[in-house]
Amino acid sequence: MSFSMIEMDVIRWGEARGIIQNGNAHTQAKVKLQEELDELIFAIEECNMPEIKDAVGDCMVVLTMICSILDIDMVQCYKGAYEEIKDRKGFLRPDGVFVKES
Repeated sequence: MSFSMIEMDVIRWGEARGIIQNGNAHTQAKVKLQEELDELIFAIEECNMPEIKDAVGDCMVVLTMICSILDIDMVQCYKGAYEEIKDRKGFLRPDGVFVKES
């Protein structure tokens, strides 16, 4: 299944539950996305691959809800982020964090 097909399924799911029509992007980000991100961090700390996959998917669902509430194209956001980083140079710190050049 392509990204756009699953994205549309998730959008329809959100519409059927009134999230897109009645939801609040700020609340979705502050509460739901933070909740799912915390689950992802815990799963990574526990090296629990099934839970990592579940949490990543849950984060993507919430991001899809936020984009739909705000009527912005999630794929365009993703493309824009890539355009911003594609030529970026920097280094990887010993703790695994990439630091971009100034």
